Amino acid sequence: MAAKRKRGAPAAGKAKRARSAPSAGEAAPEERSVPPQEYSIPPPVSQGKWKNKERVLIFSSRGINFRTRHLMQDLRTLMPHSKADTKMDRKDQLFVINEVCEMKNCNKCIFFEAKKKQDLYMWLSNTPHGPSAKFLVQNVHTLAELKMTGNCLRGSRPLLSFDPIFDQEPHYTLLKELFIQIFSTPQYHPKSQPFVDHVFTFSITDERIWFRNYQIIEEDASLVEIGPRFVLNLIKIFQGSFGGPTLYENPHYQSPNMHRRLLRLSVAAKFREKQQVKEVQKIKKKGTKVLVEEDPTEVVFETPAEEKPVEIQLVKPESKPIVKDKKKLRKIQRKKQKKLFRTEG
Repeated sequence: MAAKRKRGAPAAGKAKRARSAPSAGEAAPEERSVPPQEYSIPPPVSQGKWKNKERVLIFSSRGINFRTRHLMQDLRTLMPHSKADTKMDRKDQLFVINEVCEMKNCNKCIFFEAKKKQDLYMWLSNTPHGPSAKFLVQNVHTLAELKMTGNCLRGSRPLLSFDPIFDQEPHYTLLKELFIQIFSTPQYHPKSQPFVDHVFTFSITDERIWFRNYQIIEEDASLVEIGPRFVLNLIKIFQGSFGGPTLYENPHYQSPNMHRRLLRLSVAAKFREKQQVKEVQKIKKKGTKVLVEEDPTEVVFETPAEEKPVEIQLVKPESKPIVKDKKKLRKIQRKKQKKLFRTEG
């Protein structure tokens, strides 16, 4: 019969005591076998509480090319707090995006809008109340296309570096705050890592915002570019999300259609200029030559020709027969020559 154990008492034969490690003075006996080392699962890295719950929705409209699709995927890789969605139809209005963000539980949005299969526009918006900014995206280079030597940990938190001009003008200050809220990874985010090993730089040159991504090397804290890279040409800043009153309009912005039109006009002007030059040359060739005034010194070295005596012919010359046929004319000439030879003989 099995012995009953009292409540609270450890079961006989099943209790295991934790063996203390031998001290420095004591030596472990060689006869005893060393127990296998026990591995414990470490606690999660981010033990803090996720307070800044920023979520960014990154998606696009239909009609984008492969490069835009790869750029969108690169941004999703670099931003662990981002979410994806299916492409939006072109016929839908832009304010529908606010409802999509609400369904996805996102309060920020990056929307890529493609037009004419060659022009790419980017919307950065704080949904659902705004503000929002519209950019023309130029000089796009993706991660796979660049093949840079830099590399960073997936899900790590980036540093944001801004040009000093962002603090000088009000519309750039607004864009700086929008970039900070969208591109910075929230602290203690479940999908992020608590490491800072790359930098997002936003610099302003030629009235455009240049985006670059660099890795921070641990040894000497130097920077190596990772990618992607693109240039944002600001068009407008709106008070609302994807619409509303215009807060700022870029006076230096030139639409892609106008740019292509000016290129065509410049090529046509060059062609027209060549045609005009050819016509002027033709007119010069056909025109009368300019008469040069006579030089009186030209007559100095001229010698007068010898005067020949004038012979007055008293007898009327014989009329030559008009013969249209050349063969008959030759026969008549031969007959005359034969008569002359006979008379001389």
